[in-house]
Amino acid sequence: MAKIPAFSLPGSDGETYSAKGLKGRAYVLYFYPKDDTPGCTQEACDFRDQIAILGTADVLVLGVSPDSIKRHLSFAAKHALPFVLLADEQHELAGKLGVWAKKTNYGREYMGIVRSTFLVGADGTVLREWRAVKVRGHAQEVLAAALAKG
Repeated sequence: MAKIPAFSLPGSDGETYSAKGLKGRAYVLYFYPKDDTPGCTQEACDFRDQIAILGTADVLVLGVSPDSIKRHLSFAAKHALPFVLLADEQHELAGKLGVWAKKTNYGREYMGIVRSTFLVGADGTVLREWRAVKVRGHAQEVLAAALAKG
């Protein structure tokens, strides 16, 4: 399987996260379009509700969107999110993973995040990927894969 591409993004906890810095740790990168929108809020809360079980599997959860750290802090506080949100404002990582793409809504075309999730092993290998995710049941599916480590 492919390795996660190199990246370096600021996190809502004030730290910078990179593929190199995460080596040795399994993690979930879930990409979502925008803080505080209905689907994104539901997905974040679903991951929040699964976090204790994911923690027992020693899997870190990282949410990624183009929103700023300021927006992430507000979103995380409002919904008591216990995991870090990464700000990919320049679409650095989203572009490398092909999740920054042309979308259509009510006949209007624009560039945006295609809701996607990646389960990354401790060696940096992408163990599983989910693209064009539907929110309902997704966090539970990721949890099951993380517990099985792939």
